Amino acid sequence: MTNRIDILIAALEHRNAEVMHHQINIDNYTLALVEIANKHADCPHMAEFGQRLQHLLETSIIEQRKEIIMRDVIAKQVEGACSTS
Repeated sequence: MTNRIDILIAALEHRNAEVMHHQINIDNYTLALVEIANKHADCPHMAEFGQRLQHLLETSIIEQRKEIIMRDVIAKQVEGACSTS
Protein backbone atom coordinates (compact mmCIF):
# COMPACT_ATOMS: atom_id res chain seq x y z
CA MET A 1 0.00 0.00 0.00
CA THR A 2 1.31 3.42 -0.96
CA ASN A 3 1.75 5.71 1.96
CA ARG A 4 0.92 9.39 2.25
CA ILE A 5 4.45 10.66 1.62
CA ASP A 6 4.73 8.68 -1.63
CA ILE A 7 1.48 10.16 -2.90
CA LEU A 8 2.51 13.66 -1.86
CA ILE A 9 5.88 13.32 -3.58
CA ALA A 10 4.21 12.09 -6.77
CA ALA A 11 1.76 15.01 -6.58
CA LEU A 12 4.65 17.44 -6.06
CA GLU A 13 6.49 16.07 -9.09
CA HIS A 14 3.30 16.39 -11.13
CA ARG A 15 2.80 20.02 -10.04
CA ASN A 16 6.43 20.86 -10.87
CA ALA A 17 5.91 19.41 -14.35
CA GLU A 18 2.71 21.45 -14.75
CA VAL A 19 4.48 24.66 -13.73
CA MET A 20 7.18 23.93 -16.33
CA HIS A 21 4.56 23.06 -18.96
CA HIS A 22 2.90 26.43 -18.42
CA GLN A 23 6.29 28.18 -18.54
CA ILE A 24 7.06 26.59 -21.90
CA ASN A 25 3.70 27.80 -23.22
CA ILE A 26 4.28 31.28 -21.78
CA ASP A 27 7.68 31.46 -23.47
CA ASN A 28 6.30 30.17 -26.78
CA TYR A 29 3.34 32.56 -26.80
CA THR A 30 5.56 35.51 -25.89
CA LEU A 31 8.05 34.73 -28.65
CA ALA A 32 5.27 34.16 -31.18
CA LEU A 33 3.71 37.52 -30.33
CA VAL A 34 7.05 39.22 -30.93
CA GLU A 35 7.40 37.35 -34.23
CA ILE A 36 3.94 38.45 -35.33
CA ALA A 37 4.60 42.07 -34.34
CA ASN A 38 7.96 42.13 -36.13
CA LYS A 39 7.15 40.22 -39.30
CA HIS A 40 3.40 40.11 -39.78
CA ALA A 41 2.01 43.33 -38.35
CA ASP A 42 0.25 44.21 -41.61
CA CYS A 43 -1.65 40.91 -41.93
CA PRO A 44 -5.19 40.86 -40.44
CA HIS A 45 -5.13 37.07 -40.07
CA MET A 46 -1.93 37.23 -38.06
CA ALA A 47 -3.40 40.04 -35.93
CA GLU A 48 -6.33 37.77 -35.11
CA PHE A 49 -3.93 34.93 -34.34
CA GLY A 50 -1.95 37.30 -32.12
CA GLN A 51 -5.10 38.18 -30.17
CA ARG A 52 -5.75 34.50 -29.55
CA LEU A 53 -2.15 34.00 -28.49
CA GLN A 54 -2.41 36.98 -26.13
CA HIS A 55 -5.46 35.39 -24.51
CA LEU A 56 -3.65 32.04 -24.23
CA LEU A 57 -0.66 33.81 -22.71
CA GLU A 58 -2.79 35.50 -20.07
CA THR A 59 -4.59 32.24 -19.31
CA SER A 60 -1.32 30.32 -19.02
CA ILE A 61 0.09 32.89 -16.61
CA ILE A 62 -2.98 32.60 -14.38
CA GLU A 63 -3.00 28.80 -14.54
CA GLN A 64 0.72 28.68 -13.73
CA ARG A 65 0.13 30.84 -10.66
CA LYS A 66 -2.56 28.40 -9.50
CA GLU A 67 -0.20 25.47 -10.04
CA ILE A 68 2.52 27.25 -8.07
CA ILE A 69 0.15 27.76 -5.14
CA MET A 70 -0.83 24.08 -5.17
CA ARG A 71 2.80 22.99 -5.59
CA ASP A 72 3.86 25.08 -2.61
CA VAL A 73 1.03 23.69 -0.47
CA ILE A 74 2.00 20.13 -1.36
CA ALA A 75 5.68 20.90 -0.68
CA LYS A 76 4.74 22.10 2.81
CA GLN A 77 2.83 18.86 3.39
CA VAL A 78 5.83 16.83 2.22
CA GLU A 79 8.09 18.83 4.53
CA GLY A 80 5.71 18.28 7.44
CA ALA A 81 5.37 14.57 6.73
CA CYS A 82 9.14 14.14 6.50
CA SER A 83 9.78 16.03 9.73
CA THR A 84 7.29 13.89 11.66
CA SER A 85 8.61 10.57 10.30
